[in-house]
Amino acid sequence: MKRTKIKVLLSTSPQHQEVTVQGWVRTFRNNQFIAINDGSTINTIQAVVDFATMDESVLKRITTGACVSVTGELIPSPAKGQTVEIKVNQLEILGDSDPEKFPLQPKKHSLEFLREIAHLRSRTNTFGAVMRVRHAMAYAIHKFYNDRGFFYIHTPIITGSDAEGAGAMFRVTTLDADKPPRDENGHIDYKEDFFGRETNLTVSGQLEGETYALALGEIYTFGPTFRAENSNTTRHLAEFWMIEPEMAFYDIQDNMQLAQDFLQYLVRYALDNCAEDLEFLHKRAQEEEQSKPQDQRSELCLLDRLKFVAENDFQRLPYTEAIEILKNSNPNKKKKFQYLVEEWGVDLQSEHERFLVEKHFKKPVILYNYPKDIKAFYMRQNEDGKTVAAMDVLFPGIGEIIGGSQREERYDRLLSRIQEMNLPEKDLWWYLELRKFGSAPHSGFGLGFERLILFVTGMTNIRDVIAYPRFPGNAEF
Repeated sequence: MKRTKIKVLLSTSPQHQEVTVQGWVRTFRNNQFIAINDGSTINTIQAVVDFATMDESVLKRITTGACVSVTGELIPSPAKGQTVEIKVNQLEILGDSDPEKFPLQPKKHSLEFLREIAHLRSRTNTFGAVMRVRHAMAYAIHKFYNDRGFFYIHTPIITGSDAEGAGAMFRVTTLDADKPPRDENGHIDYKEDFFGRETNLTVSGQLEGETYALALGEIYTFGPTFRAENSNTTRHLAEFWMIEPEMAFYDIQDNMQLAQDFLQYLVRYALDNCAEDLEFLHKRAQEEEQSKPQDQRSELCLLDRLKFVAENDFQRLPYTEAIEILKNSNPNKKKKFQYLVEEWGVDLQSEHERFLVEKHFKKPVILYNYPKDIKAFYMRQNEDGKTVAAMDVLFPGIGEIIGGSQREERYDRLLSRIQEMNLPEKDLWWYLELRKFGSAPHSGFGLGFERLILFVTGMTNIRDVIAYPRFPGNAEF
């Protein structure tokens, strides 16, 4: 008999119809009550066996982690907290699980421990919920842009350009690691490499995305990106996913409006479509908050943070005004900021961004017109000669979640900036050439997908919102 997903059965009217469920045993109580989960929902369904008539050897194999197939009648459940259960007629063990060795017993496990068994942590309530939310957000991203007439572009993962000018990139090569070929100056000769030049894993699809925005109008990318930064923090990964829309004929104001519309759409989609998983993650986050000292607890719970973003217009203000607010703030005057704000031109830290959002404005914030010296080469230079048309979206509990800008469409200005920053002009010839043939005002931004999932799920470590995290010293699984 074809199986029915548990999510469907839990909303089905029980009329003693015969059903089949297949999934993994969470608990088996009193030789009678099996809690089964199949991943379709955070909830389990209870299957009730008649231990008096069931083969004892089969009963012994019903252990936590085992995979089972049960067929029986769907009946009203007398138990509290569930409307239906299955009265089992047939039970088959599809996969055994040794209870002495299976590491996920019915108790609370630390997230650190679960990272060590990333191949099994998806069977916990927490990671099942996170991954279902992650899927919903990926779908919502495509739906948002598709419904607005954007085109999805696959930009290259192997690239010869460094979009951020950061240099922290993973090299891609087929050269002999022990004896690479060298030129007459003793340098590695990349002409003999697979691509005939030095190549890396991409840090961003933005530059390539711009070329298609200047042909198709509005495009977006959604793919993996890589940073070889030695950052062992709760906010950084070496491999992560980015959403990067690029739009012709958008100025910085249009860009900010799209970023707000996009984020509010995603948060509303999560609230509307992931209610059960968010309720579980909300309670989990509340328990975690209770274990913190009072002064470190968040003022807003998870569901309130999501509603805070969905229901409030984002405050927009120039970087210069933000600096004045921060300089005159109590935490800065009383030296409570770890990084004191003393002068115009400093790069803001997460503590500053969160102060603006959570304490000062009490709404999401978009900062724009940043000093050009702390921003990338491709950002449009403002007429004051000091700032660029950059913008960052700041969220409660997380700080910056989106970074973007109006792109520099003027050939001379872009060339001078590349030269000023000593970037390899020969590698960016094609990017510069875009400004020679029908250049147009255009804008775009980047959203780190895992940062979004951190915010929506209330998880506190970015390594817990991706299936197999990659970070310094770790490429397990």
